[in-house]
Amino acid sequence: MLSLHGKVALITGLGQSQSEGWGIGAAIAVLLARQGAKIFGGNRTLASTVSTKQAIEAEGGTCDVVETDVTSATSTKTLVEACMAKYGRVDILINNVGGSEPGCPATMLEEVWDSQVDLNLKSVFLMCQHVLPIMEQQGSGAVVSVASIAGLRYIGKPQVGYAATKAAIIQLMKTTAVIYAPKGVRLNTVVPGLMDTPYTKCMVSKYAADGQAERYMEMRHAQVPMGKMGNAWDVANATLFLVSDEAQYITGQELIVDGGITSSTGRT
Repeated sequence: MLSLHGKVALITGLGQSQSEGWGIGAAIAVLLARQGAKIFGGNRTLASTVSTKQAIEAEGGTCDVVETDVTSATSTKTLVEACMAKYGRVDILINNVGGSEPGCPATMLEEVWDSQVDLNLKSVFLMCQHVLPIMEQQGSGAVVSVASIAGLRYIGKPQVGYAATKAAIIQLMKTTAVIYAPKGVRLNTVVPGLMDTPYTKCMVSKYAADGQAERYMEMRHAQVPMGKMGNAWDVANATLFLVSDEAQYITGQELIVDGGITSSTGRT
């Protein structure tokens, strides 16, 4: 089950923000490679993808990475063309790039809003713009975009740009899934809840008061009905299912991976 042998997976954002732990994109890339997929990645910096590439190749997998600015039409087009030049097809597209900045409409600078829209949402649009015609010509393909439960409900942080763009990703995938359903292409969204990843550690400086890093992490664990945050592998496992042939009749859907938080009132 869940075999991806012979398939080519194009993944954005498979680098690691820190040397320890696993980021969501890196875990997805490694897991898909373990199931037989050939990995072709696009990332802002090549240096941060070294550990991911080495992990895949150490297990006998294949991983190529191209330096990519996912907010640029030219750069994303170059990435897709490079993948096509090597393999001649794209069977799987994973849109994983994203980031969060604090602020509400009254306090967020316009340039910060614009950068949030570009990074979180425009990047998904651009990758789909270049990849969907390829998948349509093939008559098959699976796209999974990584959103967030912040696009479904308020999760305790003033991050309107992030929340709005993650909600938009869900609707972008849902709408496009209907358009491409007759063409053999499936589009779905994986929706992580509170995750303990290297990027989470980076967010501490933005959202936690000085000296409150440990308390901030404890608070995030306590918000989840299961009593703990998830990790990158939880998201990777959900993504693997959605791109696999076992999910061949699933399109336009959201798979929420959140330990029950969106089903709760937020009170314990």
